[in-house]
Amino acid sequence: MAYRETEKMRNRKVQTRKRILECAFERVTSGGFRSAQITHVAKAAGVATGTIYRHFESKEELFAEIFRTATQREVDKVAEALAGPGDAVARLEAALRQFAARALRGPTMAWSLIAEPVDPRVEAERLLYRQAYAEHFEKAINEGIESDALPTQNARQSSTCLVGAIAESLVGPLSPAQSGNSQALSQTTQTQLVESIVCFCIQGLTGTRR
Repeated sequence: MAYRETEKMRNRKVQTRKRILECAFERVTSGGFRSAQITHVAKAAGVATGTIYRHFESKEELFAEIFRTATQREVDKVAEALAGPGDAVARLEAALRQFAARALRGPTMAWSLIAEPVDPRVEAERLLYRQAYAEHFEKAINEGIESDALPTQNARQSSTCLVGAIAESLVGPLSPAQSGNSQALSQTTQTQLVESIVCFCIQGLTGTRR
């Protein structure tokens, strides 16, 4: 007789997989991908190491799923800001401010998503999501050009430059290797940093000082 998995067993597998992901996510949030060792994740989830590999074919697959989940949240927040009130410039400004401020509020996870050295599979996910951010910005820039809120420009190139500029400007403040990382920054300093990033990006888009 062929083996047939019961509904109860399927639900148990789903719950186990969910628990593994949650525990791995917590490890990354508190210490980056480097702290999410499989043995530590297994212990936190209350499962054997082998159980993790029954749900994920490799550590890289587990990390890639965590990366997708975390980054999609941030992409959604940027998209939400870009869909808000105001002209294209105001919406772009709000989205950029959202991106930078959220990164500084959660520096460990932000560092993991933006710059932490990762396996090639996770790096491939990083590139895909940088493209997702750029596509949202590109749409808003095109809307700004059409409404004369922004000067004529290559919207695709400008959007790519925005993503690169904001990510690169956050690498230093977020880096755990720097003694003056964002966890030690005062709220005032964080606000100043966010505003300087936003000012630079908007000035680049509009061609005028703000």
